[in-house]
Amino acid sequence: QVQLEESGGGLVQAGGSLRLSCAATGWLSSLKDMGWYRQAPGKQRELVASISSGGSTNYSDSVQGRFTISQGIDRNLMYLQMNSLKPEDTGVYYCKVTMTWGTYWGQGTQVTVSS
Repeated sequence: QVQLEESGGGLVQAGGSLRLSCAATGWLSSLKDMGWYRQAPGKQRELVASISSGGSTNYSDSVQGRFTISQGIDRNLMYLQMNSLKPEDTGVYYCKVTMTWGTYWGQGTQVTVSS
């Protein structure tokens, strides 16, 4: 069993920055990859960025060059540094981990970017 808790969301003006954190607890030895997803009102949940157990990263085209995903040394922490935020980045951001046996989601943290 894996538990995830996101933090760091909030309200920010366009052009500002936020840093999201995801703390994972539980049995993490079979971790495959971790990622951030977001869901805007009325839209489907979409991938923002992901990082594999080997450290390879992947970003959606909409955040490439503005967001950076990283992990803590023990891989139980994951971060999303978000710079040059735009109103269209508004949504609930979810942390997701994929293990060899299943997938786990956090409860989400709200990010609101005002114009």
